[in-house]
Amino acid sequence: MAAESTVRRLVDAAERLFAERGIDAVSLREINAVAGQRNSTALQYHFGDRAGLLKAVLAKHRPEIEARRHQLLDEYEARGPLPPACARRTLAAALVRPAAAKLSDPDGGRAYLRVMEQLVHRMPPLLPDDGVTSGSSIGRWRELVAPLLPRPALRLHQRFMAIRMTYVELARRAGAAQARDDRLFTSHLIDVVAAVLASEVSDETARLIAEREQRS
Repeated sequence: MAAESTVRRLVDAAERLFAERGIDAVSLREINAVAGQRNSTALQYHFGDRAGLLKAVLAKHRPEIEARRHQLLDEYEARGPLPPACARRTLAAALVRPAAAKLSDPDGGRAYLRVMEQLVHRMPPLLPDDGVTSGSSIGRWRELVAPLLPRPALRLHQRFMAIRMTYVELARRAGAAQARDDRLFTSHLIDVVAAVLASEVSDETARLIAEREQRS
């Protein structure tokens, strides 16, 4: 039990400090101190390094998000074919709603969203998969939304934009004073993400992407 309590305090301290100051701006020594650990090697003993600690922060929240998103995707597939606009908004909701629920999670949910926003901007990623593993809900979402996007060659670009916009806006909301009700915010974010998925890519943008791919 003592070991579990230590792990929990370290994870709680890390998610708060990572959210407030940035993943790279906080020392492991400081996290150890904020967690009340007199043993300077406690963090390394339980997590190994910064990446191991970050994985633990994400693992605290992801099972709930994964389960809810898979449930929404199950419901989407069970409904059968939908008109494209309806299908895009339904899938946009499946992307947004499970993460948006963290806005009202008092156990570090808002800090988690601010950490995730940092991760979607990192190139190369700090973690090998950043959550898009085989069987993940995001991987499944990407496959389901692909046929609804305007240009097959640019599917990855639009899907990534939708994911990044989701976490940027959720992090912005999480960093502000807590609202009494996030329903309107969440619904509007779903609208915006659905619009991103529906947006036509101009010939100019397609040409520039093709030129970049030829140079690489």
